[in-house]
Amino acid sequence: MKVILRSDITNVGRQGEIKEVSPGFARNYLVPQNLAMEATAQNMKIWEREKHKLEKQREDTISAAKELAAKLEAAEFSAKVKVGDNGKVFGSVTTSNLAKIFADQGFEVSKRDILLSDSIKELGNYEINVRLHPEVTAKIKLAVTSEKE
Repeated sequence: MKVILRSDITNVGRQGEIKEVSPGFARNYLVPQNLAMEATAQNMKIWEREKHKLEKQREDTISAAKELAAKLEAAEFSAKVKVGDNGKVFGSVTTSNLAKIFADQGFEVSKRDILLSDSIKELGNYEINVRLHPEVTAKIKLAVTSEKE
């Protein structure tokens, strides 16, 4: 089934593209969520009218994400963790912990947008990627230190 994508969808396509997807995916997910519409002649005309307004919204969203990325990259973040006598960390620093650290400094970031390949289980400095938009990723510096320091 051919659909016109109304927004960016990971692993499917970008806004405005005409894609061939399975009929079940289109009927059960894309169309009810208003993420896509069937690519008929009438819908193509409607899409042409909406296109300019949506492109403007997209540009505004990207510029806002870039501003937030610059603020996040300029900020300094630190996580204080409990450490045993031998210098080993109790537990780990996860995406949930990082989302809370960002929120404490006034940045609302979803834990799903924090791209952490593995939990942080050692003291030190880390560079973490945060996806703010499919086209904008911020590189954030995090210092993991002991609570005793």
